[in-house]
Amino acid sequence: MDVISLAAVSKSYPSAGARLHVLRAVDLDIAAGEFSVVAGPSGSGKSTLLNLIGALDRPDAGTVRIDGGDLAGCSDRELARMRNRKIGFVFQFFHLIPVLTAVENVAWPLALAGASAWRAPRTCWARSGWPAT
Repeated sequence: MDVISLAAVSKSYPSAGARLHVLRAVDLDIAAGEFSVVAGPSGSGKSTLLNLIGALDRPDAGTVRIDGGDLAGCSDRELARMRNRKIGFVFQFFHLIPVLTAVENVAWPLALAGASAWRAPRTCWARSGWPAT
C-alpha cells in the first residue's frame, strides 16, 4: 500500500485579479520504505506540494491520502493529530523553540502525543556515553 498518494491534485492562488495555477492534476504515489526527492526551480510548486502532503494546506481539487486515509474530510484537529502521529517535518527555516535544546525540539512532538519516548533519546545516549546536553 502507498503511504502517500495524490490523485489529480490541483492548487492555485489568487494573483493580481487572476488565479496562479501552481499544481495541475498531479498524481504521486510513494510506497512504504521508498525515498523520494522533490526538486525543481524556484516557483515550480515544490513547497505547495509538500504543504499538501503534510496536511498544512488543502488542494483545490483531487485527493490526498496518507496511509490510505483521505484528508479531504478531516477537521483541523484531525489533521493536527495525523501530522503529529504520521508525518515528520524539517522546515527550511527550522522554527525551533528557542528555550529548548535541539534534542528537546525534536522530542517535543512526542511529548505532545503523550509518548514516554520523550526521555528515550537521553537514555539511549547516556548508555552509549554520548553527552545528552
